[in-house]
Amino acid sequence: MFTGIVEEIGRVIKLEPGSQSYRIGVEAVRVLSDVKLGDSIAVNGVCLTVVEFGSRSFAADVMPETAGKTTIGSLKPGDPVNLERALRLSDRLGGHLVQGHVDAVGRIVQKERLDIAVILRVGAPAALLKYAVPKGSIAIDGVSLTVVDVFEDSFTVSLIPHTAHQTVLGSKHSGDSVNLESDIIGRYVERLLTPGLAQEKSPLNLSFLAENGFL
Repeated sequence: MFTGIVEEIGRVIKLEPGSQSYRIGVEAVRVLSDVKLGDSIAVNGVCLTVVEFGSRSFAADVMPETAGKTTIGSLKPGDPVNLERALRLSDRLGGHLVQGHVDAVGRIVQKERLDIAVILRVGAPAALLKYAVPKGSIAIDGVSLTVVDVFEDSFTVSLIPHTAHQTVLGSKHSGDSVNLESDIIGRYVERLLTPGLAQEKSPLNLSFLAENGFL
């Protein structure tokens, strides 16, 4: 589990392809300060397991499922990547709960500046957009962001200067692909409220939520 608060920008130093999988090597500093074999590190929002590490880099295996459903397989040596260590229970939750399980690959369709902010419009599939709500949370390449507006085929977010400078999103351009993860809370609520998926005796429904001040 992660928070979507990027700790540093690393750099891909190798991407060794297997028959369908990859081994990725990433140059890093901060996330290696207490690293151990088996630790989880989010790379552009993808939760990967450390299988090798040294004083300035670590390596992780990327399975076919991950390579096929994220942008990890399209990275090249020299590419910058967002890095975040797994959340500790004692940490502040500065962003939102991020699993590191990518739901879809989106594409930046527009990038514009509005005063000090950078506005990104990201095209996304309908299956993900149904969980996007204005002022709600979404993770883009592992960065916790607030949704500004939602459209039929896309959504917008606003990057403050700090986020633009401290993550790879500031250097993205129209046409670039990004990893997207919707807010897991919305997915759980949908499952609980969907007939046939919720437990038969569960009291959680729209009437219950309204009676208890949630709606």
